[in-house]
Amino acid sequence: MLSLALPGTSWAHRLPAGVKFGALALAMAVLVAFDDPWPLAAAALIAVGLHATLGPRGLRAGAVAMRPIAWIIGLIVVWQLVTGTPREALVLALRIFSMVGLATFVTLTTPLPDLIALVERLAAPLARFGLSPRLPALAVAMVLRFIPVLRGRMEMLALAWRARSRKRPGPRLIVPMVLSLLDDSDHLAEALRARGGLTPPVRRN
Repeated sequence: MLSLALPGTSWAHRLPAGVKFGALALAMAVLVAFDDPWPLAAAALIAVGLHATLGPRGLRAGAVAMRPIAWIIGLIVVWQLVTGTPREALVLALRIFSMVGLATFVTLTTPLPDLIALVERLAAPLARFGLSPRLPALAVAMVLRFIPVLRGRMEMLALAWRARSRKRPGPRLIVPMVLSLLDDSDHLAEALRARGGLTPPVRRN
């Protein structure tokens, strides 16, 4: 869901961002209402089929984006099997897979500038209360931009650890990761201040 947009000119790329996110919101509401595995299984197949329309790159990008969700789904299924029934576990797994799959498809086919512009339009009423619509738009941009950066940073730290030790790093990477994030946040804050920060533009009468 948090992948960067996949370059391309497919039919989904050409759809307006508002249409895609509106359809996604409607799909989420419908999926929450279903408790039958069959419609949820159909939704999961639709999510996979949508990625397939983007070609091999779309399927590969979708699989990479869904990989971190797989173990979460597995834990939830195990918990449901212990505390509930197999049917409840199947329903929950299919619902999560469908929701994340559809959200990933929308994210992959929506360029970041289009997403930021959409969020800024939706947040325009905040200006009446003295708040800048750029704030939520910038927050979305930073989340989507920094998630792959954080993933790459963690991989680099893990490689550096393996080069010095045969033991698994485990939680030992948490401290250097946090310190590097704090350093990055300082640089980001300085860059934002140099560009005017988040102050709303001054209105001229």
